Amino acid sequence: MRLDGALYPWRFRLVLGLLAVMIALIGWRIVDLQVLDPGFLKGQGDARSVRHIPIPAHRGLMTDRHGEPLAVSTPVTTLWGNPKELVTAPGRLDELATALGQEPKALRERITQLAAREFMYLTRGLTPEQGDEVLALKIPGVYSQEEFRRFYPAGDVAAHVVGFTDIDDRGREGIELAYDEWLAGVPGRRQVLKDRRGRLIKDVQVVQNAKPGKPVALSIDLRLQYLAHRELRNAMIEHGAKAASLVMIDVKTGEILAMANQPTYNPNNRRNLQPAAMRNRAMIDVFEPGSTVKPFSIAAALASGRYQPNSMIDTRPGWMRIGRYTIRDVSRGDMMDLTGILMKSSNVGVSKIALDIGAEPVYAVMQQAGFGQDTGLGFPGERVGSLPNHRRWREAETASLAYGYGLSVTAVQLAHAYATLGNGGKSVPLSLLRVDRPREGTQVMDKQVADAVLKMLRAVVEDEGGGGVRARIPGYQVGGKSGTAKKISGTGGYTKDAYRAFFAGVAPVSNPRIAAVVVIDEPSTKGYFGGLVAAPVFGKVMAHSLRLLNVTPDNLPSPELKTADAKARNGGRG
Repeated sequence: MRLDGALYPWRFRLVLGLLAVMIALIGWRIVDLQVLDPGFLKGQGDARSVRHIPIPAHRGLMTDRHGEPLAVSTPVTTLWGNPKELVTAPGRLDELATALGQEPKALRERITQLAAREFMYLTRGLTPEQGDEVLALKIPGVYSQEEFRRFYPAGDVAAHVVGFTDIDDRGREGIELAYDEWLAGVPGRRQVLKDRRGRLIKDVQVVQNAKPGKPVALSIDLRLQYLAHRELRNAMIEHGAKAASLVMIDVKTGEILAMANQPTYNPNNRRNLQPAAMRNRAMIDVFEPGSTVKPFSIAAALASGRYQPNSMIDTRPGWMRIGRYTIRDVSRGDMMDLTGILMKSSNVGVSKIALDIGAEPVYAVMQQAGFGQDTGLGFPGERVGSLPNHRRWREAETASLAYGYGLSVTAVQLAHAYATLGNGGKSVPLSLLRVDRPREGTQVMDKQVADAVLKMLRAVVEDEGGGGVRARIPGYQVGGKSGTAKKISGTGGYTKDAYRAFFAGVAPVSNPRIAAVVVIDEPSTKGYFGGLVAAPVFGKVMAHSLRLLNVTPDNLPSPELKTADAKARNGGRG
């Protein structure tokens, strides 16, 4: 072919050649996509229609030591909407708002603000039946998805221990937070087909199954927890107290059997929740323990070898001066042995002992008992308190440490220290989880010293004139110590009329099983002393607990005494 009249015939041929090459390349690409590699077009189509939606995984079951549920996950329905679709049906928005229990005006404003988006939550946490009722209205742009919500069968009774989750099912307080990774499941994935408006066309397959969270069995005994909760609440009402805490520990295993606080809250309904009610005071609040630490000062005295249980201390005239400080006893001074010092809770007596042996032995015993030390529980927000260790101890610092001032502890630490006394001076690690195999403890106090102090504590409760008589339990020997401490004011000094009342003890003394501590914060009516306010709570809770745990009584009257009593009731007739 000849291109007559063309000035540049080679250019025309070049253009024709390029067009031919382009046509060939396009043809080859068509053959490649349709015949040789059809997966590319399929993938592009899937990218516009195939979606992976999550399959929610429920959290692990939380139970008490006997399998009673404390936290369970229940399926709920979450309704969401596509604002772009909702704005196309303005006439049905009032109907939707009524079905959701919302204000129509507020719902319209939300949809208008989010009109450029394709997703908005309408409401979350509905029961499946409630969700189906709304979906049955068939309002354009309203869709649902399945979620799980945490429910707490024990309600406010175990709230401070169990904690709660947020709306996205993540742990926010208590064990729910501490063991969030363990409890939280792994969501699965499901492959579905959707149209360009996001509407589900076909459920294709499950790509990855959801893995539920792992269960957790707590050391808490729900029966004892209910007892502690009830008695603390009654004590707060009776004495007009600001707050209260109770901790109960298994002496042999270190398991926390009950941990109750007042005020408390209902984790199932947190609409009007007050932040102060959320505090697990037994682990977070620190305080000066007052006379409840005197048994450990006495233990230091016995361990020093300078004192025996029958050693006599002159506490007359009931007060003593150290520099510009005056230490006073509630009762008049007298010659007392070590048991008498604990029974009368003599500040003067224990101060004289501490000044004689020095502050270091007292500090060492308290440190080994766990004061100022991490409990190892890993509970969120737990505090370790403070046990001062001065390079040079002044006399006033030595004396105040001996009778429970100048240091700060938590209720859990104090209960753990008394559990160590009850366990023959052996400290067993604490646990909020059920212990199937008891862990080996550490001997932190000579067993003979611990047993001697426990015998003295029995006299504090069982003998007339002791400060803990209101903690007595029929049929059981109880050992314990009351305490009363002024609260520190905001200016750094002590308040004039605000106190904390304590009672700490173990039972039964012959073979200790339970150690418990009761703290009553700011009792305002019917007295404020620990032996008057906290000891009765200890006695009531411990009495029921020992019976529920089938602990053998160790203080039953002898058969001869029973016979004598029966004769006396019958006027001397056999």
